[in-house]
Amino acid sequence: MLNQDFLTPAQIVAELDKYIIGQHEAKRHVAIALRNRWRRLHAPLDMQAEIVPNNILMIGATGVGKTEIARRLAHLADAPFVKVEASKFTEVGYVGRDVESMVRDLAEQSFSRVKARRQEAVKAQAADAVEELILDALIPAMPRPAGAKPGVGFGSSGPDDVPQSDSELNERTRERFRQKIKDGELEDRKIEIQVAQAGPSVGLMGAPPGMDESTLSGLQDMLGNMMPKKTRKRKVTVAEARKLLLDEEAAKLIDMDEVKDEAIRQCENAGIIFIDEIDKVASSGGKSGGGGPDVSRQGVQRDLLPIVEGSAVSTKYGIVNTDHILFIAAGAFHVSKPSDLIPELQGRFPIRVELQSLTKEDFFRILKDPKNALTKQYEALLKAEEVELTFDDAALERVAEIASEVNAEVENIGARRLHTVMSRLLNDILYDVPDKIGPNARILITAELVNARLTDMVKNRDLSQYIL
Repeated sequence: MLNQDFLTPAQIVAELDKYIIGQHEAKRHVAIALRNRWRRLHAPLDMQAEIVPNNILMIGATGVGKTEIARRLAHLADAPFVKVEASKFTEVGYVGRDVESMVRDLAEQSFSRVKARRQEAVKAQAADAVEELILDALIPAMPRPAGAKPGVGFGSSGPDDVPQSDSELNERTRERFRQKIKDGELEDRKIEIQVAQAGPSVGLMGAPPGMDESTLSGLQDMLGNMMPKKTRKRKVTVAEARKLLLDEEAAKLIDMDEVKDEAIRQCENAGIIFIDEIDKVASSGGKSGGGGPDVSRQGVQRDLLPIVEGSAVSTKYGIVNTDHILFIAAGAFHVSKPSDLIPELQGRFPIRVELQSLTKEDFFRILKDPKNALTKQYEALLKAEEVELTFDDAALERVAEIASEVNAEVENIGARRLHTVMSRLLNDILYDVPDKIGPNARILITAELVNARLTDMVKNRDLSQYIL
């Protein structure tokens, strides 16, 4: 993770270039938006509340990198991130998800991230506590009787009869077993431990009128916490016990109220919400008439507006103000146009960037350059079987050409087409390893092999219609 103090817009673009080919204009805009968040937090306090994020509207066909840009941006910023589809929302009063749920999802994700980070910080202390619990299960500690002195046996008539007390022998035994636990000698030893048992779920079926989902969830949590915590005994190995107990002990060492407060702060100041398919809620014919589906679409837009403008949303962790959450919306806008969105919502996405359709040359670079390139993923999969897979450039050029041709003939789904083409190319090899192709084998994918396996994909028009 790069330190944000040194994460300049140019550095952000350079990091995005490692995973996403092309789309330089979109990368520039998101890089500026990310850096502006850091700049706002270092501005005078009286100005911080006034500086609002410049939300971004990405326009482009499917598979050109819209989602990947937003996801990688959140990873670079180490920020809470959720992706939602605008078409899944319904207007308030209808059955379905309401738009505020995206903020609740962001708060949930932020809480999980902060909690995991806090637990990682106390992992060493938690491990010591778990070690003590495992030791107690192996060799229960023996309490020293009242009035007993070190070196005197519990039932002895004097200090010379028994050189060590039973409690001292117990302690020495425990220390020997403690060392064995540290050395990993007892990992397969079965022990009996007490683990927390999930309490009975509180049966609140649906929110009553006037109660939103977050209030219902908070009420369920409150009622659940009022019930006595139950534990049950389980017989597991020492290794399994360590995994089961570590999270429980780590949770005891952190202050959940502090975790909630920090989660809300991160959600408000660093959160990123990516709203995909926003074109699906735009009216396809400009102004809507008196009925039809456009009414519901405009209802979703009106519900989205206060969230994007800035409002307070109730979540189970507290109130989240959305004023400084960065919203990135995206859509293909094949049927509708950005101007078909209601004017107020258009104004909340002042930065518009059009992503370019991918060319054959882009496909070639996508297969070769990114750190997570599809070819590198397949190479890693077969390396697990000790088989070396390599591609020559001519083969990659031919794969890129075929993917481009199929996109042109059937439907343009962008870089996602490469998954289908590569799967068709390598399926036989993946099936034959390791039964027919054993360890230490070397497989070179050439242009001739690509032609032999994929030419029918392009020539057979009927077959290509069934390709995703």
